[in-house]
Amino acid sequence: MTKYLLNRIVRGLLSVIIVVGIVMVMIYSCLDRNLIFKADPMYTKVKGNSKEVYQMQQWEKYGYVDYVSYSEFLMNLKREGKIDQDTYDKVVKVPNKLDKADAKTAEYIDLFTETMEDDGYEVEFLKAKMKGKTKKYADGGEPRLYAHKNVPLIARLGKYITGLVTVDNIHNVQEDIEGRGLKFTWKDPVYGGNKFSPAIMGTGTTHKYLLYCDDQFPFIHQNLVNINLGKSYSIRQGIDVFQIMTDSQGSFEKSMVTFPSGKTERSADDLHSATYLAGSLENGTPVVKANFVDDYTNVTTHKAGLSKVGYSFTIGIIATLLSYVLAIPLGTYMALRKDKLLDHLGTIYIVFIIAVPSLAYIFLFKALGGKIGLPTTFDMEHPTRLMYILPIISLALPSIANLMKWLRRYMIDQMNSDYVKFARSGGLSESEIFKKHVLKNAIIPIVHGIPASVLGAMTGAIITERVYVVPGAGNLLTNAINTYDNGVIVGMTLFYALLTVTSIILGDVLMSIMDPRISFTNKSR
Repeated sequence: MTKYLLNRIVRGLLSVIIVVGIVMVMIYSCLDRNLIFKADPMYTKVKGNSKEVYQMQQWEKYGYVDYVSYSEFLMNLKREGKIDQDTYDKVVKVPNKLDKADAKTAEYIDLFTETMEDDGYEVEFLKAKMKGKTKKYADGGEPRLYAHKNVPLIARLGKYITGLVTVDNIHNVQEDIEGRGLKFTWKDPVYGGNKFSPAIMGTGTTHKYLLYCDDQFPFIHQNLVNINLGKSYSIRQGIDVFQIMTDSQGSFEKSMVTFPSGKTERSADDLHSATYLAGSLENGTPVVKANFVDDYTNVTTHKAGLSKVGYSFTIGIIATLLSYVLAIPLGTYMALRKDKLLDHLGTIYIVFIIAVPSLAYIFLFKALGGKIGLPTTFDMEHPTRLMYILPIISLALPSIANLMKWLRRYMIDQMNSDYVKFARSGGLSESEIFKKHVLKNAIIPIVHGIPASVLGAMTGAIITERVYVVPGAGNLLTNAINTYDNGVIVGMTLFYALLTVTSIILGDVLMSIMDPRISFTNKSR
């Protein structure tokens, strides 16, 4: 069993990498990269040379190119101590024409060009665009000098895979920072230091709180190990896909919070999510300066609703439980009463669900539900339990039909098997045959799909969630495709692929537990 599991896990992970690689090829090679600007309001505002530069900057964010500006190149030289601030100030301005540059500036322009071309970059100079015959620049017409090169798919895939899991440490903050290190406390300052709540805090780490406790399940939380599925660039710009999926939603939920400055007030700020933002205290608003004492000022907020995965999983898992609770007795009864009234009614239901497009019966259930007063859309501001009913029914009914169909088929096959005939001739009653043999053998293939049903609930149901406006994970992928948010598309693909591989492996294990005859060893007998 152990050898089999290790083999399946390794092959599964390789399959996941291949799937992610294929999606990256489709996104970064087959689709026009200019499509990402269709949902970008800034793209229509920038003009002239600034538009060309903005394109390069966005393509770099989306993973298409590596982009280095002339000023960025000089800044790196300054950081390395190769030039001083005075030299930087003298040569950083790009001339209107390269042949008009002074000797010192020309020297560094040549160095930039030579260095970038040696590294495989293409260097581009955009001449100044003037306003008519005046000596003033047109809007966005300043001269620009930069270098760029396409990012190879293998390099992009390798960087993505190796960066999936990161561990926070005290060297993550690059700026000079006092007191770099870790601190343990029995009483978390967030609660005013008067409540037993152990926490480990860091200075120099990305997150202020690496480990902390509170009264919310699972009671012990951590920011030490982080999952990075990729950054979003349109849905929630700069936020990782995993965070988008797991952050709570809805209206703000306030509680008494003690800020690092000692100020206590009711706030929705989640101080346990605080991350480092260079210069944020010095350049922040009066509220930020009054509440914080260092640059760990970037915080999320507590929301009253569930996360995207939370909504999808709640609806999906209830629909799954309902499906099995109803389908197993109904499918069993159909098999035992083959060609009787209930079997015919069940068959009609199964054919109806299979024949009618899912979108059609979902809208049918929505219309019928609305007629009897059930909520037909999710209301995040005034949530009620009733708003879950229609999405759960829409998800459960096709699953019930599918399970009924297969369980009926498996049971009829088992009842016609030779071992059942031998059991009858041996004197066993129909009840004993059914309980000890038929049901047990027929249920084994059904059991294999349980992990897939449970884990699949986390991915959400795309059509159902869109129809009922459920703020779940199913909507996230379609929104990302519509806005060409490549980071979210790749991240969701990886998430779906990992859940699929996990569900298949768990299904095999569960099936082997149910049926001892199934062995995953390769030993010859």
